[in-house]
Amino acid sequence: MGLAFAGCVFVYIRRLENRTPAALGEVVGAHKAILAKLRKREPISQDEFEYATELVSDARSPLALAIPATLFCTGFFYVVGCLYELHVQGGNPSFRTFIGGIPMLTSINMAVQLRKVARLQGTLRDVTVTEPQSSEEPAAA
Repeated sequence: MGLAFAGCVFVYIRRLENRTPAALGEVVGAHKAILAKLRKREPISQDEFEYATELVSDARSPLALAIPATLFCTGFFYVVGCLYELHVQGGNPSFRTFIGGIPMLTSINMAVQLRKVARLQGTLRDVTVTEPQSSEEPAAA
């Protein structure tokens, strides 16, 4: 399963790399700021709306869940492998046996965060999109 999920991650990342990025994607902190505006249902500009749509659609992709699934499988494989070795060789379980639980817990957190962003699709439909303000002033005669 881990290899199948890793293959899905490869396909997902390749799709993300091949598309043209949104202009706001290059701004540091834009992701957090725009999602905060969306959660608070504040009006957003057209550029912010396009970027928020991209973020939500990325999180809604089933392939996005392959990333935490791969991480979970890796941790699970480590824990089961350690327990198997203890069973075959005998001995007492140590803390090392359960180190694989860290990536497993991390993967659960990643999946929850992806689902939180994916649930914003309904909010995205209801959000008010504001017109960009023109910085040009009428010329004086």
